[in-house]
Amino acid sequence: MHFDYRPRGVCSQNISFDIEDGIIKNVEFRGGCNGNLQGIAMLAEGMTPEQLIERLEGIRCGFRPTSCPDQFAKALREAVSAK
Repeated sequence: MHFDYRPRGVCSQNISFDIEDGIIKNVEFRGGCNGNLQGIAMLAEGMTPEQLIERLEGIRCGFRPTSCPDQFAKALREAVSAK
């Protein structure tokens, strides 16, 4: 199933990903710090939403109360609860 999420409070403008048979695939961030977000997307491939939520939730960017990884965790939570 395909998901799109509009992050809040960060530089990236959109996070899209698929969850197929409980595994994350095709992760793409639009906007933000390109190199870092490509790295996060590549590391996320093949993991379960629960694994990523556990690792990414609560990460902050500087003085911001959130970050692109934290927003990805929020997107995954929404996707899992929407099933």
